[in-house]
Formats: sequence, C-alpha cells, structure tokens
Amino acid sequence: MTVRAKFLKDYSGKGGEPGEKYFKESDFHYHYDGRFADGPLPEEDTIPHLAALIQTYLSTMTDLGAETWIMHGTLLAWWWNQKIFPWDNDLDVQVTEPTIHFLAEYYNMTEHHFELPGVDGGRNYLLEINPQYVVRTTEDEANVIDARWIDTSSGLFIDITAVRKDDELRKEGHPGALMCKDGHRFDESDIFPLRNTYFEDFPVKVPYKYTDLLVEEYGSKSLTTVDFQGHHFNEETKIWEQTKEKRGLSRQRRSITIPKRTTPLPYRLT
Repeated sequence: MTVRAKFLKDYSGKGGEPGEKYFKESDFHYHYDGRFADGPLPEEDTIPHLAALIQTYLSTMTDLGAETWIMHGTLLAWWWNQKIFPWDNDLDVQVTEPTIHFLAEYYNMTEHHFELPGVDGGRNYLLEINPQYVVRTTEDEANVIDARWIDTSSGLFIDITAVRKDDELRKEGHPGALMCKDGHRFDESDIFPLRNTYFEDFPVKVPYKYTDLLVEEYGSKSLTTVDFQGHHFNEETKIWEQTKEKRGLSRQRRSITIPKRTTPLPYRLT
C-alpha cells in the first residue's frame, strides 16, 4: 500500500537526515509527520487530536488482541491525572516483539477510519511499521522507533517501540532481561504482569512497577514537582492549570467522546 501524502510538497525533513532513517519527522516540528501536514495544529486543537489519537490506537490494538502499554512521558502524564500533559505533543507506547512481528505481517500500512463526534467525515489513522524493526541491535540508532500510529489529518503520531529479550544480558545470567532499540533496558518483572487502568477515559495497560520505572527515567522529583512548563497541578481538581501567559498558547480540554471504528478487522492475534 502506498502512503497518500496530503500535500504536494513533502515537509518530512528528509533532506538533512541520514538515508538509513526510515521515519522522518517534519521540518517544522519533530512530533509531526510532514507527509500529512504543512504546519502544527492550532493550540486549541492539539489536545483533542492527541486524545483521539491515543483512543483510536488503544481501540485498534484491543480489537486486534495485540498487547500494548503506555510508557515514558505518556506514563508520567498518566501517573499525575490519567490525562495527556497540556504542553506535550509526544505519545509513547510499547509492544512485545511477537506483537510487532504480527502487526508487520498483517497490518503494516493499513488505514483505519474512525467516526468522531463533531468531526465531519471522521479521521483516518495509519499503522506504519519500520522495516528495520527486524534489526534488534541498539547500534541501529537511526531506527529506534519500530512503528507509528499516525493521524493522517494532522500529522501527529504515536511512537511504538518493541520490547525484546536482551540476549547479551541473558547470557550473562539475567534471565528476565529486556531491551528496546532506543537503549532502555528492563527486567520482565518491571513490566509484567501489566496493570489495567484508564488514560484519556479509555482502558489502557501500564507496567507493573510503573513508579520505579518513572523514578529511574525521570527522577523522584518528577512525581512531586507541581509546577512545570508554565503550569501548576491543582491537587483538588487534579488538573494542570496554566500559570503564566504564553502568547499563542491556549490549549483547551474538551469533553471526552470516544471514537467509533468504521473499518473491519479481519485478523485477531491469539
């Protein structure tokens, strides 16, 4: 299947990046895919698009029976109030190695249409697998992202990384060692069994030792600092509230509405 770019000009920033890199970020913002956008969304539209992005991804993985969980900054946002940080454009999830193989074999470059209340015609989302996912080494620095879930109406995307067995550490006597191509390393007991919870009012899974993982990655202050990026965390409302004027920044959180799939899924992972 060929990706149908939205614009005649390609804003993916390919000119200045190594040829070996598969996923190209836009030349106007590194959290956008330049094949589907020529500029960032207005601030007031960003959070609604991101919320729909993670909801549609989680819905699709559930329909496929493909196990996934949130990680990194997305997990930290969940820890605070189960909502996307109001200043963030970045969404990160992980899958197992068998799952990335399954997605690559059956669903690479598939488009998924969802109806969204208030969005005329709904939106299409693209699941794209990096062909370099089969290269398991951390030395493949240009391809640490194994897949993306892309909103083709805006260019926003979710980074998907596969968690693999760390063969080297297992040879050294660590039977539960896991790794990602981006250099993060875990033990199976850090992640499994996954815990069930909610994120953006949608069922989601998080790693078993989520607190330990967050402290290791971001430090203990990440769980206690209530003033960050021009926002203050209101302990009563559980909302990050803007504390200073930022010209052009007025992200708004609208009432949550769950997207509805309109395209069938013929396969299911068992």
